[in-house]
Amino acid sequence: MPRLVWPRALRPGGTIGIAAPAGAVDPERLAAGEARLRAAGFRTVRRDDVLERCGYLAGDDPRRAREFMHLVGDEKVDAILCARGGYGCDRILPLLDPARVRAARKPLVGYSDVTALLLWQRRRAGLAGFHGPMLEREAGPAADELEALVRALTGTAPEPVVRRGRPGAGGRVEGRLTGGSLTMVAASLGTPWEVDTRGAVLLLEEVGERPYRLDRLMQQLRASGKLEAAAGVGLGAFVRCDESDPGYPSGAEVLEECLRAVGVPWVSGLPFGHAHPNLAWPVGARARLDGRSGELHILDAGVVKR
Repeated sequence: MPRLVWPRALRPGGTIGIAAPAGAVDPERLAAGEARLRAAGFRTVRRDDVLERCGYLAGDDPRRAREFMHLVGDEKVDAILCARGGYGCDRILPLLDPARVRAARKPLVGYSDVTALLLWQRRRAGLAGFHGPMLEREAGPAADELEALVRALTGTAPEPVVRRGRPGAGGRVEGRLTGGSLTMVAASLGTPWEVDTRGAVLLLEEVGERPYRLDRLMQQLRASGKLEAAAGVGLGAFVRCDESDPGYPSGAEVLEECLRAVGVPWVSGLPFGHAHPNLAWPVGARARLDGRSGELHILDAGVVKR
């Protein structure tokens, strides 16, 4: 894996390029999100074909790959923000150029299916990125999410950034942040962008997966050694992951049972994922996780000032 480098910080009034590397984009939600970014003082650019559709995808694989690499190479674009997740990022990864991505050193933001793109970028290009809000909501990112994102991208967030969840188990550990969507983290196994959890703080979130599916995904990570290799695990939002049948365990119970069996320190209820607030965190940054207090301290800014 290449040595980690940080993207260059977004300058005030800088230009954010909007990418659609996965699912088809809703034009009204895209416009609302762009308006929020412009109100925050940034310019936005996007290609004319961003609204193309190929089934459930935002155009075919070559289109989405060309769009991403175009934004990477455009000297007027200072950062890249994904319009939405859904599905499709893993289909374009073999078409991307990691050397050009590393050389451009642009902050990349997204979550959900974009987990695959963030893991690829860290593993193949050696470049940190941001797990954070996109433009898939009707009104765009909420005010607190946008404020946290702007601080992260501009390198003006306080140090350390403290995220508070709920105590789980274990003590205090440090490691580099990795993870994202539980489904996409598990799907990375056996690929060239496989998640590297050795000594890491693994952050996980998910939406719409029933408890037995969460169990299956966690058992896959456990069987592959990814959970035992991690220094600790932080759980974000797990939305619509419960059964209506009272005889079934909840999604939270399934996750906690697995983590107790593994024995690594863990916390739950961290503010990221498919819920509000979805606060940005830098993939690759050093962090301290405290299983007793339920806190995550992010120790690196995730960007470097120019």
